[in-house]
Amino acid sequence: MAKVLIIIGVVFVLIGLAWLVFPALFNWIGNLPGDIKYRSGNTKIYFPVVSMIVVSIVATIVLNLFNR
Repeated sequence: MAKVLIIIGVVFVLIGLAWLVFPALFNWIGNLPGDIKYRSGNTKIYFPVVSMIVVSIVATIVLNLFNR
């Protein structure tokens, strides 16, 4: 279990570094069709439905690969 946590931590660090160096790679997060954005006056409501589904599918695939 400790190895899995270390690997997940390293992956998060690598993603963070990639996001810092190449921010344009991650512009699609939150801007997919199906993400709900509502603006009216001073009110902004944002609910990233499709982005959450994509992140969930990717996380499921990665975790299933680790469990095998």
